[in-house]
Order: sequence, then structure tokens, then C-alpha cells
Amino acid sequence: MFHDMAMTPDKIGEWLQHFKLGEDVAGNLGIIGAILYLCILALVANFLAKKLIEWVVHPVIRKTAIKLDDLLIDHHVIVHFSHLIPAAVIHFYAPVLFRNEPAVLSFIGLAVNTYLIIITLLVIDGLINFGRAVWESGPIGRRYPAKSYAQAAKLVINLIGLIFILSALLGKSPVVLFSGLGAVTAILLLIFKDAILGLVAGFQLSVNNMVMVGDWIEMPARGADGDIIDVSLTTVKVQNFDKTITTIPTYALISDSFKNWRGMSESGGRRIKRSLFIDMRTIRFADKDLLEHFKRIRLLRPYLEAKLEEIQEFNQGFGITMDELINGRRLTNIGTFRAYCLAYLRNHPKIHQEGMTLLVRQLAPGAQGLPLEIYVFTNDTAWVSYEDIQGDIFDHLLSVLPEFGLSPYQAPSGADLEKAGSMISRNESFAEYSS
Repeated sequence: MFHDMAMTPDKIGEWLQHFKLGEDVAGNLGIIGAILYLCILALVANFLAKKLIEWVVHPVIRKTAIKLDDLLIDHHVIVHFSHLIPAAVIHFYAPVLFRNEPAVLSFIGLAVNTYLIIITLLVIDGLINFGRAVWESGPIGRRYPAKSYAQAAKLVINLIGLIFILSALLGKSPVVLFSGLGAVTAILLLIFKDAILGLVAGFQLSVNNMVMVGDWIEMPARGADGDIIDVSLTTVKVQNFDKTITTIPTYALISDSFKNWRGMSESGGRRIKRSLFIDMRTIRFADKDLLEHFKRIRLLRPYLEAKLEEIQEFNQGFGITMDELINGRRLTNIGTFRAYCLAYLRNHPKIHQEGMTLLVRQLAPGAQGLPLEIYVFTNDTAWVSYEDIQGDIFDHLLSVLPEFGLSPYQAPSGADLEKAGSMISRNESFAEYSS
């Protein structure tokens, strides 16, 4: 009865013969019509299956208390199963339509087998994406993303699927194709060189915890200075601070050197290492007037009380008279300024006071004066905040230099040279006039 109702090629051919078509032409058009009829049935079945999943299955999953199952919807895992319905329709209905056409039936069987392999690969890819999403939804997964491993698994599975598709099309056992795989290994290694190197590099990066998404890395050789936004099987994407994207081969992070700033972020402190260059012509002993001025600076009072007492005891112990500044031990304006810098930083609310280095030191004098280096760590690692803190500190220290009788070193500019030349010219003119 079901066969009588079906639009078989014979029925379509008989109907077309009423239009005075030849028997052969009508028969061929009947086969084409039956194939189109079967395709339409498959498409309708696929459409109904998808709507059933969207209207019934997905809402049930969304309403469950478990949130991880929502990832099945996001990665289209369940929707992929709807593609099995048209394959089932064709598999069971094709023998009814084409029981008198063994060649067509054989071709349809081959197409269905190939289609099922492709659908199976889609389902497996969806499951891999789902597994990766579940892993990365946890705290460990956010630190150690599995994208490169997921891509490697997809690559291997799709290659195996390709072999099964070829075996179905060629009518040979997959074992025969797998046995011949060794002959093309060299070609495969050449084609997938970057993928293989990336897989090995990705494994090393993960095991050694070298990089992860969100890390700030600096790799001048590759033009990268910014945050990692993606780590895949073959590439690592870095969004630079100017919002450009630099793409680095994954294996380059193993073969080349780079700087990872994650340690700074995790420590909670960011280093300031910058020098003030003092004009050495302004360095001198602190006389009585300068000492009185220093005593009015609140941050210096504890230092001055202890230091002056220590110096007085030393000088009295050796019977040193203080008639001349060069005799005995005395405070200097540069030493007192260094003590002020240290006291200022120890009272700064944005500077780490414990557990991290905090010092103010003199470096070797040079052509640019005497470098006084500030070496501290801020307690805010954000770039903008860090630059604000650093700027405020040096704004203050440069501004208070005159209070200590000191001047910063600055190389002569064009305006300075022009002013000096004008003075020399005026002096020469005055000398000529006087003579």
C-alpha cells in the first residue's frame, strides 16, 4: 500500500508519457523527479526535526537548574543530531522508490553513507567544543585554555573522517587506506608542519605555564607589546596597546625569547626605576642657615634629630672643631635630599612598604650629573594609575630640589647657546667702545 502511494520513477514516467515524451526520456525524467521528491521529503523531515528541537528540547534545557547543559545549545550539539533524520528518511524510503533501479539505489546508498560520516564529524566537533567550553568555564580552565588541544583533536578526527569518506567513495576498506598512510607521511608533515609545531609548542606552553589568555607579553622581535587575546593551535594573537593585533606563530614563543608581565600583575606591585640627574655644581655642605631651613621640613625632623646627634657625638669624640665646613662630619644637601626622598616614599599611600624593595640610591656620576635613582614598587599595577603615581612622585621631587639648594641637570638648549652668544657679542661690543 505504501509503495502504491509513493511517487516512484515508474509512476512519474508514465505520467510524463501523457505529454508525448519518449519512453527513455520519460524514464530518465522520472528518476530525476523521484530523486527530487526524495530530497524534498528529507528537507522537510530535517526542518521538522530542527523545529522540534528548537521548540521543545531547547526550552527544557534552558529551564534546568544546571547551567552547563546550556552550552550544548550554544555549540549546536543537539541541532547536529537533527541531520540524522533526513538520512534515516532516505535510507528507509529510497528502497521503496528505486527498487527497480539498482544503480540509482547504489548511488543513493553511497551518498547517505558519506553524509552520515560528515554528520558524525559535525557532532564530534560540537562535542569537542562543548567539552572545551565546560573546561574553560571553571577557574582552572580560564587560566589554561584548551583551544589548541581542541583544534588538534578536531584535526586528527577530521583526517580520520576524510579517510572513511574516501573509503566509502572508492569502495575500499579503511584499513587499506590507513596502511597506505605511511607512504604520504612526509607530505602530511610538510602540509601540517605549522599545526604539528603549534601542537608541541602549545603543550609546552601549557605544561610550563608560560602564557595564557590575558597575559601582557612583550616580544620586540615580533612587534608585540600587549595582551594575549587568543591562543590557538598555530597562532597566538596579541592586542597591542595601540589596539593593533599582532599574530605570532605558537612555536615562536618556544624558540624565541619574550617577556611576560604576569608576575608583576600577580605580585600586586609595579616597579618604578627612574633617576633624577642632579647638577653636581650645586652639591655642598649644609651650613647653619640651610640646617635651620631643613628643620622646618616635617618629613625630615626624625632624620635630622638622629643624624645630627650622631654627627655631634662623632665630632666631639675625636675633638674636631667645626670652625670650617670641611672639618669633621657634616650633613650635605644631597644626602639630606636623599633622606627626604626616602621619607616621602615611605609615607606615600600608593607605594608598597613591605615585602618589596624601597630605596633611593646614588649611581656613578657622569656627563649628565649625579643620578639619584628612585627604586620602588607601586601598589597599583594598572598602567594608567601607575603612570599617574610615577608622574606625581617626580613632579614633587623635582619641585622641592630648590629647597635643598640643588638644581636638576639639563643640557644646554639652542636658546641657552643663543643667549650666551648674545652676551659674548655685547661684551665684545662694550670692550671695543671702551677702547
